[in-house]
Amino acid sequence: MPRTRAAVVGLGDISALHLDAITANPSIELVAVCDVDAERCRTAAERLGVPGFADHRALLASVRVDVVHVTTPHHQHVPVALDALEAGVAVLTEKPVGHTVASAEELRARAAASAVKVGVVFQNRYNPTSVALRRALDDGLIGPVQGARAAVWWSRTAAYYAAAPWRGRWAEGGGGVLINQAIHTLDLLLWLLGEPVWSSGSAATLALAASVEVEDTATIVLEHAGGVRSTFFATNTHHRNDDVELEIVGARGVLRLAGGEARLRTASGETVLASDTQAGGQRSYWGRGHALLIDDFHARLADPEPFWIGLDAGLAPLRVLREVYRRSGLLPAGQEL
Repeated sequence: MPRTRAAVVGLGDISALHLDAITANPSIELVAVCDVDAERCRTAAERLGVPGFADHRALLASVRVDVVHVTTPHHQHVPVALDALEAGVAVLTEKPVGHTVASAEELRARAAASAVKVGVVFQNRYNPTSVALRRALDDGLIGPVQGARAAVWWSRTAAYYAAAPWRGRWAEGGGGVLINQAIHTLDLLLWLLGEPVWSSGSAATLALAASVEVEDTATIVLEHAGGVRSTFFATNTHHRNDDVELEIVGARGVLRLAGGEARLRTASGETVLASDTQAGGQRSYWGRGHALLIDDFHARLADPEPFWIGLDAGLAPLRVLREVYRRSGLLPAGQEL
């Protein structure tokens, strides 16, 4: 079976996980890399033994590619994806789909008129703990859901934003902790409970105002089908990156994600359903989901149906968090939702 041909556009921090997954999979061939930073691009191209490009359009015109991995700053996700669609190349884009809802909806409209497959990287859905929670809900192990909560207690310093200033600007990042870090946990909440029929929230910059324009802390209340309510909290002001917490309460038990374990508690006692084996090192809290999702996307490339984590999935949390920004009065004048 021929290998799928992949190119990575954007060579910042997150691209390392894509490149590692691609080069580790014998069914995928890395054929090009691209970055506007000439030295960064040259270094990566030489290390990986592939052509390097400063412009993704030149890459698409010069190299036969099956999948473009979009790992650029947020405001470049949609423009790169649109050019790939125009070239008939499948797109696997990092979150968020776009830095605004309007840009993401433009991509969805263009993709709907195309036969090209588009996937969104919500890799935490592939974590063993996430899969276990989804299965437990599907199997009715806790009975009808009554409510839920989730929290992200992470740390981002002034140095983090100084290293890549776009992360702290509305025009390029589209937001702060919600859109850049906590969107993964918000996606899990919506995947497990369903998209909200109503939501409200508040976001603010409480500790990092000297370093960023965007928010560092936020609280959201969501109402899902059947009157089920969930609450969500996220901050980048914690002193360390703690494990994500998520709890779902049902009529007959509780499902809980904490400490990298998914647990079920009922009247019969408590059971560990699954544990996430995470990579060591600085980014261990990212887990191993990237490789699983990337492998799956490439394996399903020839399938007639859309990828299961597509643009609708990408838009759901984006709509929620950008509305929180609007309600909080944070969006700059003239910037659409």
